[in-house]
Amino acid sequence: MRSFYERFKITPQTDVLDLGGREFNWTLMPFHPRVTIVNRSIQENQSGEIRWILADVRDLPFPDKAFEIVYSNSVVEHLGSLEDQRRFAAECRRLGRSYYVQTPNRRFFIEPHLLTPFIHWLPEKIRARLLRNFTVWGWITRPGPEARAHFLNTTRMLSRAEFQSLFPEAEIWTERFWGMAKSFTAIRIEEASEQAG
Repeated sequence: MRSFYERFKITPQTDVLDLGGREFNWTLMPFHPRVTIVNRSIQENQSGEIRWILADVRDLPFPDKAFEIVYSNSVVEHLGSLEDQRRFAAECRRLGRSYYVQTPNRRFFIEPHLLTPFIHWLPEKIRARLLRNFTVWGWITRPGPEARAHFLNTTRMLSRAEFQSLFPEAEIWTERFWGMAKSFTAIRIEEASEQAG
């Protein structure tokens, strides 16, 4: 959040659309901008300072360039198909004059949702058999067949090349862990000259 605030020069007057987020992220900083969160459910008590919209992040009810910045942290990989990920990316690019979209790297050795190494590189049929008893997520949540199927159907992690193809005009930041690419962030900051034009 600190690098996001610094890079985008966030102020209390900045209009930010947070796609798939939660209020918690915005409490980590000493102030938050004018935030609108879009999600499929309200996941925590509202502070009254953040606006909530219940909507589908692939098809949003806002006009073009309605927000200064679109922000999204680890959401795009939860859209289970490449087509849905393209629709999401198109909405980010349509709605924000600038954007910041982060996702884990499919090629990083730990699957971040399951907290387990290498499992995301296996064929889906094998993953389905291993989810409950051979992942940290499975040990903690003890997911039934429905929850396991939901995870497999709605989680599609991206490589750098796939992610760049969703945001072709973006700069891609790489977050590293032990020298390995852990996650990617697509960044586009509208310059003052573009705003004037």
